[in-house]
Amino acid sequence: MTATIEADRPSLLLRVTQSRRVQSLTILGLFVVIFLVFAIARPDAFLSQTNIEGIGLSASQVLILGAGVTFLLIAGGLDLSVGAIIVFSAVVAAKIMAAASAGLEGADRMGWPLWGPVLIGALAGIAAGALWGIFNGTVIVRTGIPPFIATLASMTVILGLAQVWTDGLNVSGAPSELQTAFGLGRMFGIIPWPIVIAAIVVAVLWVVLANTRFGLRLYAIGANPESARRAGINVGRYTVGVYALVGALAGLVAVIDVARFTTATVNGYSAVALNVITAVVIGGTSLWGGRGGMGGTVVGSLIPATLTSGFVILGLQPFWQNVAVGIVLLLAVSVDQYRRRKLSAS
Repeated sequence: MTATIEADRPSLLLRVTQSRRVQSLTILGLFVVIFLVFAIARPDAFLSQTNIEGIGLSASQVLILGAGVTFLLIAGGLDLSVGAIIVFSAVVAAKIMAAASAGLEGADRMGWPLWGPVLIGALAGIAAGALWGIFNGTVIVRTGIPPFIATLASMTVILGLAQVWTDGLNVSGAPSELQTAFGLGRMFGIIPWPIVIAAIVVAVLWVVLANTRFGLRLYAIGANPESARRAGINVGRYTVGVYALVGALAGLVAVIDVARFTTATVNGYSAVALNVITAVVIGGTSLWGGRGGMGGTVVGSLIPATLTSGFVILGLQPFWQNVAVGIVLLLAVSVDQYRRRKLSAS
């Protein structure tokens, strides 16, 4: 009898791989080790305020998108079009801001005549991203096309439309005041605004995912969509909603980039989707849905930025960052696959 109980009891390795807390601590430990190695090797350069801010700014874009992609992967979705959505949304925001502020001079560039159009342009950019997200979700729900194929196709369409609209040229002319006040500005003169926005987005979505019915239902949908549907959850509506969230966050990233550089770049976001998905998966969120958390995404987003900064400071080719991140990604997916096989066999 005792032998039967022991045989039915999950192995220690399986229990460890199933524990979200252990996974989060493992990835956090990896980040701490990476950070300490560079800090010990070159404390003067790596621990400088400029370098730490640089790491934060590099990671902020991935953090904002990663927060939304965490929701999406947990719900069993995937979006390869976020880079293209950033491009399209940036074009929308930059064109509106540039057109509305072109004729303003003197005192008009300090008050509502300037900041009104800037706000409208920013909201339009975010709305454009959300609409493309709704488009992606609707296509997937209505047609049953796998998310990988649907968003790969929409990525081509969205980027193509942005390039047709701009003749393949970057869109400049956003107010320099926006760059001064926000893009390069700091909250209380200390923390760059892009980092502040990333922290707010992550904090809000962390609470939503961990403490609301919406977050709980996303886990249920990702674990077993049919069971969730039988439990009365409107799977289609939730799916479209999550894609809309990811699109809106891509629009937000676009607005931040326009604020930082006063230009909408048409070519430059082709690897964003892969980088974000990599960061989220390294953080412990499953590619097959139903499992993940925001804490791992935060750490997973910081690792590539830290590696790149450290390699540059040590005089190594920053391309080694791709090798290191790829190895960590393989390990993370292997652990997830092992867990899923063991659960299927039990």
